[in-house]
Amino acid sequence: MKRLFLLLTAGVPLLSPAAAQPSAPVPKRVAKALTKVKPSDIKAHIQYLADDRLLGRKPGTPGYQMAVDYVTSQLKSFGVQPAAEDGGYTQRVRLRRATVRPGAAVTYQPAGSSSAALAPTEVHLYPHPEQPEARLAPAGLAFAGYGISAPDQGYDDYQGLDVKGKVVVIVRGAPRTFPSTVAAASQDQTLLVKTAAQRGAVGVLFASPKPAPVASAAALARPLSTTSVLGPDGKVAAARGFISGSGIALTGTLSAAGLQDLLRSAASDTAQVLSSLRQGKPAPVALQGTLAANWQSAYQDFESYNVVGKLLGSDPKLQGEYVVHSAHLDHLGVSTPVQGDSIYNGAHDNASGVASVLEIARLYSQLKEKPKRSILFVLQTGEELGLLGSAYFAARPTVPKSAIVADVNTDMPTIIAPLLSVVPLGAQHSSLSQPVATAAQYLGLTVEEDPEPDQNRFIRSDQYSFVAQGIPALHIKYGNRTPDGRNNLSEQVQKWRAVTYHKPQDDINGVFDFEAGKKYVQLNFLIGYLVAQNPVRPTWNAGDFFGRRFAQQ
Repeated sequence: MKRLFLLLTAGVPLLSPAAAQPSAPVPKRVAKALTKVKPSDIKAHIQYLADDRLLGRKPGTPGYQMAVDYVTSQLKSFGVQPAAEDGGYTQRVRLRRATVRPGAAVTYQPAGSSSAALAPTEVHLYPHPEQPEARLAPAGLAFAGYGISAPDQGYDDYQGLDVKGKVVVIVRGAPRTFPSTVAAASQDQTLLVKTAAQRGAVGVLFASPKPAPVASAAALARPLSTTSVLGPDGKVAAARGFISGSGIALTGTLSAAGLQDLLRSAASDTAQVLSSLRQGKPAPVALQGTLAANWQSAYQDFESYNVVGKLLGSDPKLQGEYVVHSAHLDHLGVSTPVQGDSIYNGAHDNASGVASVLEIARLYSQLKEKPKRSILFVLQTGEELGLLGSAYFAARPTVPKSAIVADVNTDMPTIIAPLLSVVPLGAQHSSLSQPVATAAQYLGLTVEEDPEPDQNRFIRSDQYSFVAQGIPALHIKYGNRTPDGRNNLSEQVQKWRAVTYHKPQDDINGVFDFEAGKKYVQLNFLIGYLVAQNPVRPTWNAGDFFGRRFAQQ
């Protein structure tokens, strides 16, 4: 990615808005609108959304509804039209929290008397979100390494392995040779289940390569729970690791000891297969014995909402197409106290992202001449539950899916220091790299590579839900540049994250740089505006991994 953006900006001086030449791709009226972004407005949005009264904006609670009402009223005040269901601003998202009831029975039958016996406690099942009483008849087992099939990357864990009618055992990870975003996407739990289902498997067990720490052993013994989205037909419409009608009857976890027992029964062992996988070599193993299970799931159903608004484009031919500006509205609610505080306010995560989208909406509304394409503002629920609100919207949008040309997502911009450089996660896979480069240059920002690729951020935020539907998308994160020239912002962010991220300490009293928030709003707005103005809709790069995999969704 570094080479791509160096080529885009090589030999071209970085311009500030004031220094932009008449030939710059930003009209004067847009440049003037950019100057109207107020740090105080950004702060006011965050202050309200992260207030203790909202009790952490957990989906299905009155606090989350307060957040819905707030952003709806703000969009209305900007003249943004409703674009959801029944002429309103909200799209209903029916959520189901499922938990395995006590008494689940898992039976492993060794292939012979000399085979190691797998203790039932080594397997923990995920609830079945559609069947209160579920059953798996005795099925064979197979170890499929990382569970990845990526012939375009020259790698296939299933090559030569028969898994039809079997339970597939995999460990999480990806070959080191994979590009960081491809490695992240390859580990997506839903994709792993889909890959197994396509080969006729009936179950997937996610195995731990290392023994769990003693402190977490008790947590692992508790029944597993999941949250999914139900469609109008009562079937699962979106879930992490479950695909309705896929043929996968069972999913769960397998301990490191259980994995070792299964591999030993097939004359292999964990060290051997993990060593091969680390070297980028598939290590399939036909395991011995059969696995059967009976379990029950308890359900708690509740409703939440995505908020959707639109501003119509100015071009009669292009106003039927949409550029999405998105951010997740939810957070973690009230949970385990930390330093005497139990309200997880989520000021940075993601009240700051929602504030950004609201101010982006204000910017668009202030333009007398709107961009050629229409703009869609989507504030999603259930991100903290597994990208559920965005997955539901991207698969079942309130406008024709084919009309959505791009998503510019905003999630925890981490405005704790001056914004000097950015990492556009996902932009390198499509023509979105061009408006990013143009907007960054205009604002005097450097475009950088991800300083922490192992964080897998590309698949951990809502833009990935749009990518999975074949829609080019990106998410702007901070780069590494600092005013003192040490260029170690990622280290500062890591320290901040250790004491603040997903903790009650993420509140309005924490560290904020609202001037950086202003520039972040300007950048994301300008990227979306440039996409909306371009008569050519964004495209995946030729031969790109994500374009090949998802463009036909």
